[in-house]
Amino acid sequence: MKAVVGAFLMLLICHGVETYCEFRLNGSHCNGALGGTVVLRLMNSTSGINRFKWIKNNTETVIHWFNKIYFPEISSRASFTPDNGTLIINKLRRTDEGQYTLKCHNSEGRQINSIFHSLTIQAPVSSVTLVSECLSEGEMRVSCSSKEGDSPLYSWTLDGYNLTKAQLLSGNKETNSITLKQGVSGRLVCTVRNHINSDFKVEKIASCSFINCTLLNGTHLSQWVREADNTQCNELPTTIIGGKETDITVSNKPSTNFTSSNQTRSITGAAWFKPLLIGLFTALLILLLGGVAFICVHRKRQNNKGKAQKTKQEMYANVGIMDQHRRQITPKAENEVEYTLVNFKGQPRQTADQKSDNHVYAQVRVAK
Repeated sequence: MKAVVGAFLMLLICHGVETYCEFRLNGSHCNGALGGTVVLRLMNSTSGINRFKWIKNNTETVIHWFNKIYFPEISSRASFTPDNGTLIINKLRRTDEGQYTLKCHNSEGRQINSIFHSLTIQAPVSSVTLVSECLSEGEMRVSCSSKEGDSPLYSWTLDGYNLTKAQLLSGNKETNSITLKQGVSGRLVCTVRNHINSDFKVEKIASCSFINCTLLNGTHLSQWVREADNTQCNELPTTIIGGKETDITVSNKPSTNFTSSNQTRSITGAAWFKPLLIGLFTALLILLLGGVAFICVHRKRQNNKGKAQKTKQEMYANVGIMDQHRRQITPKAENEVEYTLVNFKGQPRQTADQKSDNHVYAQVRVAK
């Protein structure tokens, strides 16, 4: 809420919103915004005052009033109201800053009072940025700055709380640069403010991680980097944990980080590994395709052989059926023969020899 109010105040000041300052008391101080407007209450009224002067740095008369207001230097951007003793200055400049003295005189020409006050002109704070970097031992240095703003003051919080000695390695937490200890992470907020307004920047920071690897192009990296920037050692590195080497595959992702001081980590890569892997993959692909082709040819041959055997069996079966059919149709040859004797009547009787010669085998029938 504070940051929102500060940002709104800065926006209003940049558009010429008036800043009120009380100058009726001796030793008063006022802060005006560069390019803005300031309202100064110099006195209650001009009643009883014959004339007065408002002098800057004891040398320059800014206002001279004697029945009529006179502004030697700021007449184009200033106005004075005698009834309430209020001075308004628009479009404040750097040259408006200084020590001022108000001297009032009565009608007799006697000085009745002398009041001292000061005016400071500051540029509003805007565009706060955070820059972080990892140091040689895994610590993180964070610097805070604003694009504009005079006399900035800084404050830091981590996850909503002020930084502690357990988190802060060096540097005052009210300066623009701090150093966090190794392993510190969280929601870091830097707030920048001055007498005009305030602004802030939030960044989610992660602890630093150590990388030690060789890229495919031969470049060797050995340094502490932020986890968000740890995307360089992503080409099939080798990590060493506790003296035991283990191959891990990382593709376009941050490599595994180890922040404990008791663990030794090293990520290495070889420039020749990728071509070798491609060659092995190509050989396996060729072997796979060859095996598939061999299986297809073998199965085709087996199918053709099976068809040929089936055709041959069918031919054998047809021949067997035809033979069997023929066997059923062909009459069996029998040894039994039936003889029929044919006698021719009207023929003279013949002797016994002649009778035997006249026998005719007229029909031969096979008994079933």
